[in-house]
Order: sequence, then C-alpha cells, then structure tokens
Amino acid sequence: MAEGSGQEKTRWTATVIVSSSLQGHEISMSLQNQQHRVRYSDTVENGSIIFSLSGIAFLLVDAQGLFFTEIEVLFERIKKFMTIHRNGFLLLSAARHGPKEWDGMFRVQQRFLGSNLRIIPVHNTAEAIKLMLTIAKTTSKPHLDNIRYRMLMAKTQIVEQSCVWKMLHQSQLACSFVNTT
Repeated sequence: MAEGSGQEKTRWTATVIVSSSLQGHEISMSLQNQQHRVRYSDTVENGSIIFSLSGIAFLLVDAQGLFFTEIEVLFERIKKFMTIHRNGFLLLSAARHGPKEWDGMFRVQQRFLGSNLRIIPVHNTAEAIKLMLTIAKTTSKPHLDNIRYRMLMAKTQIVEQSCVWKMLHQSQLACSFVNTT
C-alpha cells in the first residue's frame, strides 16, 4: 500500500525480448529479478533488448568494443538494428567516458546524423536498467495515456489559476457589459 494515499501501488512489469547473446549478462538477470518476463531470441541483433509493449528497442554496445572491433562492422550492426526498430536507442556502456569513448560516440553520431538513432551513454548496469525501464514505461500505452491526462489536467489548472487569465476574463466581462448598455 502506498503510504497516505490509500491506493495500492502496482508494480509495472513488461515482456522483454532479449538477444540470446545477453543470456548470462547482468542486464537480463536484473530484469528477471525485477519480475519482468524475459524471453530470449536468437533472431534479434546481438545485444538487443526489446520492450514489445512499448515498441522500444535498445542496442547495448560496450564502448571498449569501438576500439577493438572494426568500426564498419559495428556501423553495419547499428544500421541493421535501425532498419528493424523504428524507435531505437544505442546504449554506449563504459565505466568511465573519457576522451576515447566520447570520440567513438562522436564517430557514431557523425555516421548516423539525420537518422532516428538516439545515443545514450551509460556507466553501469543499474543505470542502463533504470534508463531503459523509464523510457519503456513512459512510452507504453496505458502509462502514456495517464501522462497525457495528467499533463492536460496540469495545463487546465495552470490556465484557470493564472493571474493573466483572470485579468483577461474580467476584461472580457467588462467589455461585454459596456457593449450591452
């Protein structure tokens, strides 16, 4: 139970399709520990994590891999990932993002400039999980509708309580009173 609200707080869970290459990885274990339904697949791109309810996909790339693998091979992986997933994020993982890592990220950004790829640097598994779950949750249909409703209510409340709005409303009433006499 949520304290003071009297409402039961439900935990958000999702079905997550994870590349078989991440089967023993901390990310898949952490998702399972948080009660998400993790399904492994050999048919998705290596390093892919897909939240099917949200239509969001993440490609996990180790920043050190930018230096040890051929960059064109990585670019082909990213290109393939982008053609399959319209809402794709590249998670560039490094414990410390130094000059080499930022240079690698810059090269990826230059190569995919103008595309729908969004690059996000992450430092550890906990940060990556939190980021993925936040994005996936806020873009899932039930929560998206709830966020839109809350935004509309906040906008309405701001407009109704605005000093300028009250002044305009009084001015309009005064003008309509003058026009009727």
